[in-house]
Amino acid sequence: MCGIIGFTGYTEAKKVLIDGLTALEYRGYDSAGIAFYQQGSIKTIKTTGKVSILADKVAALKIPDEEGSSCGIGHTRWATHGGVTDTNAHPHTAGKVTLIHNGIIENYRELEIRLKEKGRTPVSQTDTEIAALLLDSLYEGDALKAIRQAVELIEGAYAFCIIFADQPEVIYSLRNSSPLVACHAKEGSIIASDMVALIDYSKDYFVVPEMHVVTLTKKKITLTDLDGNQVCPRMLHVNWDMTAAKKGGYPHFMLKEIHEQPDSLRNTILPRIQNKLPDFTADNIPDSLFDGITRIVITACGTAMHAGLIGRAMLEKLLRLPVTVEVASEFRYQDPIIDKNTLVITISQSGETADTLAALKLSRERGASTLSIVNVKGSSIARESDYVLYTHAGPEIAVASTKAYTAQLACLYLLAFRFGFATGKLEKKVCMDEMQQLLSIIPAVEETLAQDKVIEEISKQLTEKEDLFFIGRGLDYALSCEGSIKLKEISYIHSEAYAAGELKHGTLSLVTEGVPVVALATQQKVYSKMISNIREVKARNAFVILITIEGQEAEPSIYDYHIALPEIKDDYAPFLAAVILQLLAYYTSLHRGLNVDQPRNLAKSVTVE
Repeated sequence: MCGIIGFTGYTEAKKVLIDGLTALEYRGYDSAGIAFYQQGSIKTIKTTGKVSILADKVAALKIPDEEGSSCGIGHTRWATHGGVTDTNAHPHTAGKVTLIHNGIIENYRELEIRLKEKGRTPVSQTDTEIAALLLDSLYEGDALKAIRQAVELIEGAYAFCIIFADQPEVIYSLRNSSPLVACHAKEGSIIASDMVALIDYSKDYFVVPEMHVVTLTKKKITLTDLDGNQVCPRMLHVNWDMTAAKKGGYPHFMLKEIHEQPDSLRNTILPRIQNKLPDFTADNIPDSLFDGITRIVITACGTAMHAGLIGRAMLEKLLRLPVTVEVASEFRYQDPIIDKNTLVITISQSGETADTLAALKLSRERGASTLSIVNVKGSSIARESDYVLYTHAGPEIAVASTKAYTAQLACLYLLAFRFGFATGKLEKKVCMDEMQQLLSIIPAVEETLAQDKVIEEISKQLTEKEDLFFIGRGLDYALSCEGSIKLKEISYIHSEAYAAGELKHGTLSLVTEGVPVVALATQQKVYSKMISNIREVKARNAFVILITIEGQEAEPSIYDYHIALPEIKDDYAPFLAAVILQLLAYYTSLHRGLNVDQPRNLAKSVTVE
């Protein structure tokens, strides 16, 4: 959730820290702060509000360049313990220790009581300050020893960056669950919670292993385990540059990322085609993975879980195996039935989603085979999985996921095809035909994007609405769930998704005159049934936005607006309809005057329960 940046090197730290926090703004936050060495002591500046306010405070100091610090840490906070105040903002200082923290310290109350008994009382309401007080109480000049002792006492998820008043130009970091990445460049050593804060300096980086201490100096980065043994980090290379994490002329990241979907689909699909068949050789996924599998479980959160709902339909149809989709935050508390014949598929854009990671670990403990679909190389979920399918969507900055969602769908379809072909459930010609259909979605998505301005006009009719319904059948219902969460996330309009056949079972009581209903009717086999459901809501004077495939007939009397998607087979319609629903959410939020990329109370990567 929150953002972390640390720098020690050969240039002024304040600019590196502010630039890093700006790059991390998309993660969501309500306050920001930095701490840096200045003339023998640590200077801390923090504030509620945006990084721009923090930057103004820093600039107001008017510190001459020759007195500028070359070492410091910075943080964007999302309030968990304690309200949104300057005092609760990070960094926190206790004695010689100044630190920033992502995550939640679960036993902070117990630690707070123990510290108060020793005369150490926090001034903030945060669990983070408790960590600073604890570390300072243990520090006697040996930073690594104090950190190791603190780790034995702290319970929870955390990523720390720590500076000590008597150790100028040195940063110490440690993580448990919450992500950290680091790199060394000509400017110095940098650590952050996300690669987007490093990419201006280097494309080569490493993910900090859990329960390892990173020591950063301007000359080098040292990695050690908790026993003090030096460890060689596993270096990774990112194949995009900072321009991919900038708006590129678009007014918002979300709109840019919606329009990047043809490219993200190409990057996800094309490298996995060999002789017109799906091929996972480059992903190091052997066909033996599918041997003996009698059940598939997909577990994920939010949008990734909605991708799983559509993936389930495709997997069950082609494999004739039972597939369940589980909300990851509930999965591990349900004593799930999984064994060595179960394939557990976890889906996460960031690869750091705490609940999904926990579900993955439980699945492995119980002997299931695990495969993850993620977008970030070296992420925690990628490292914990037996096998990984990377989506290759590139950086996704807007909180509301768009291109990552359709790339996840593409991976699930490819997985269904390969599984079916490898186990003989899908004949070669049928598999090749399905692959051709999957490829056809790329130009079809491009064609769908051309309806951008039409969707913008329709969205103007929704800006004053307070309630909205999505209805559909089959794949359209699964997609309705995604359309609904997308609209809710960024427009704050109350929205619900319903299986259209359930309307008579209570939902119709909520449909009154003028209530918007987005009716998805892209599935030919249930089209007539769907039209009957639309008539039901129109008879209650609902405001109907109908989405069909081009060529499907619909009487003008049953809708107020009609959006026709390029002609495509039923199974592939979700890729196109998703684009329409993304654009509808985007423009509705835009016309309501809201922050499209950073909706309130939400974060891009949810790294705590």
